[in-house]
This record gives sequence, structure tokens and C-alpha cells, in this order.
Amino acid sequence: MTATKDPKPTASASRARVITLGCRLNSYESEVMRGHADAAGLEDAIIVNTCAVTSEAVRSARQTIRRAKKDNPDARILVTGCAAQINPDEFAAMPEVDRVIGNHEKMQAETWVSPALNEGREKILVNDIMSVKETAAHLIDGMEGRARAYVQVQNGCDHRCTFCIIPYGRGNSRSVPAGDVVQMVRRLVETGHYEVVLTGVDLTSWGADLPGQPQLGNLVQRILKLVPELQQLRISSIDAIEMDDALFEAIGDPRLAPFMHLSLQHGDNLMLKRMKRRHSREDAIELAQKLRAIRPDIALGADIIAGFPTETESAFENSVRLVEDCNLAFLHVFPYSPRPGTPAARMPQLEKALIKERAARLRDVGERALSRHLDTHVGAVRDVLVELEIDGRLSDFSRVALTGFATLEAGRPVPARIVAQDGQKLIAEPA
Repeated sequence: MTATKDPKPTASASRARVITLGCRLNSYESEVMRGHADAAGLEDAIIVNTCAVTSEAVRSARQTIRRAKKDNPDARILVTGCAAQINPDEFAAMPEVDRVIGNHEKMQAETWVSPALNEGREKILVNDIMSVKETAAHLIDGMEGRARAYVQVQNGCDHRCTFCIIPYGRGNSRSVPAGDVVQMVRRLVETGHYEVVLTGVDLTSWGADLPGQPQLGNLVQRILKLVPELQQLRISSIDAIEMDDALFEAIGDPRLAPFMHLSLQHGDNLMLKRMKRRHSREDAIELAQKLRAIRPDIALGADIIAGFPTETESAFENSVRLVEDCNLAFLHVFPYSPRPGTPAARMPQLEKALIKERAARLRDVGERALSRHLDTHVGAVRDVLVELEIDGRLSDFSRVALTGFATLEAGRPVPARIVAQDGQKLIAEPA
């Protein structure tokens, strides 16, 4: 899962304000909580949906809570999300916090009814996430202010990467049944959404806990077949070693967005072993080649960690070369940050200055790769899905600045001629 940097409120219209930190799944869950809070008539409350992917994410959560209370001294501060699930006592000890709510509890409508949040009750409402066996389908009418809607189809993770604390915040892997997913997608299409994104903590493990153990590719094909009105389906971050045959087959469908974000994490085989990843460098390169053979227009993104414990210069260079070897277009670089409670935090650590320097070098490589990718669109006419926070995106997720258009409707595609690029985004005008 990919973390976002800017903690912004995800709505202004509801009586309870929600501040979302972290991944796309958190954004989806914030919409579910907002619906529950509105239905319960919750007022004068700020819900902070935290992330725990790094120590910096936890520090940012504490800062966000303090800022929210300072700016809204009369509001109740309700803290939930992965950081709250993993370290509930730490957040309960903050004087700004009125209630700490677990990741399972936050998705239940009864949690947000005012009597459950009244003074005098226990400050911590967090149960054992490992005891949760199911992920319910939560129907929302879309993501406020966004051109695309997210559908949670999976939660939790059965893997134990040495750098990752998220399984202890999300629990073990569990899937939403295919029929429920299709129903949600159909409802979103009926309410006017052009694009739907399937999301989860470990998306490619979808189905392993369901009868018959269907795979993600089966779900994708089923959605495309049973919801023919859906214009575009997108898959969020996937594990490089878990692509199934049906998913490869679905890649060729023009309604599946030509973009994959791969959870690669490193380009060196020894580092991958120490991370307890299940793929090799060669597996990543082979996957990229196979995807392009099926869908030549596909764009690939990846997460890569810089400065993992014991990383040598030659190991780091393998990550640098992987960007070109996989022809990556979008790079999300994580400077390694030791997360207490993970095996990697007990390994020999690199100096912070070296980690920072390597992350900067890797980002430079990523910026050049993005620029090369954007160049491939200049001069072409493309459909651009209009958004609100930015002008729009292509189906391969390239950002587009739209100029010279009289009117633009968020959530609808417009034909545009790509006339230039500035290294970060494309520049387009009416076709």
C-alpha cells in the first residue's frame, strides 16, 4: 500500500470532520466512517484516521491530532486507523484525544452513535484485530471530490515482511465475496461514476479465504462481464509474485486501466531475502516484460525502499538499475525508517544521512523515468478523466493540466491534445 504525505480533511460538508492519513484503503474507510457518523448525527467531532507504515507516519499522526485540537478546542478528537490499532495506549495518553477506536470497530455503524462515544465510557475501544475473520462489504456512493470511486475488496495481510508493521494493524487477510463486490461496483456505476478502483492491503491475496479459493483475476473478469456499463476498472497496488493467469488474461481488456503499481521494495536479491519478500529481481523484470507483451501501452509504478539495513552501495545500485530494467514510469521512494516491533528494526542500521542521500538519488532516477514516460504522449490525442484537485489523468494515471477548455465536468473524460510536458505532468488543450 502507498502512503500519502499531506494530511487533508476528506470532507467539509459532514457534521463530523474526517482527516485521513496514509493509504487509499484508509481513504475508502474514511468515507464509510463519514456515512456512519452522518447517519448517527455525530456533531462537534474530528475523526483522525491514522497510518502506521513508518515511524514518521506515527509522528505525523500525533502532530495532526495536536493541530486539530488547537484549531478546534471544543471538538471531540476521535482517533482510529493503523497507528491507533497498534499503539492504542500511546494515543489514549494524549490529552487531546477523547476516544481511541480500532480498525475493526471503526467500520461498524454502532460505534459512531453518540451514546457509544459519551464521557464515562472506556477511552480505548480496540479489540484483537487478529480475531477478525471477515471483511464486510460497505456500500458508498463514491469518494467525495474525486473522479474515481474506491471499492475495498480485501483487508489484512498474511505475510510478514521484516520492515512492515501493517499486519498488526490490519490483521490477517480476509476477502469480500465477489457477489458483494459486483453489487458495489454496479451501484457506483448507477450513481454516475466513470472509474472504479479495487483496493486492499494485499490485493492479490483476494479470495484465498473464500469457498473455492478464487483469485483476483476471477474477480476482475467477473466485474467486467457483469457490469458492462462500467467504463474503466483500475487495480491498486499488487504483489509482484501473486499475479494469476486470469488476471494476466484480464490485462488485455481495454476497460481495465493500463496501469499497475507493483510492490517491489528493492532491486537486490539479498535485500529482498532480508526483507522476507517472496520474489526476486528476475521475477520483477519478467513480470514487467510479460505485462508489456500483453498490453504494450501499460505504465508501471513501484514502491522502492532506499537505505534498508545492511544495504551496500552495489545493492542500492541494483535498485537504481531496476527502474530501467522494468521500465518503470512512476516511482514511490521510501527512505527506510526503523519501525519498532519489526525484525528490520533490530538489524544493523545505516546512517540517516546516507539513507537520505540514497533516497534523493533514487527520486532523481524516478523523475527522469517519469519524464521519459510523459514524452511518449506528447503530440497524441488522449481521453483525460477530469478531476477536481488536479485537472485530470490519463488511463495510465499520467497527470494532465488542461488549458483552453471552456467548461470541464469532474468525473467525465474529455478528448485532449497533449502539447507538452513539464517533467511532472502533461499539458493538454482541446483536441
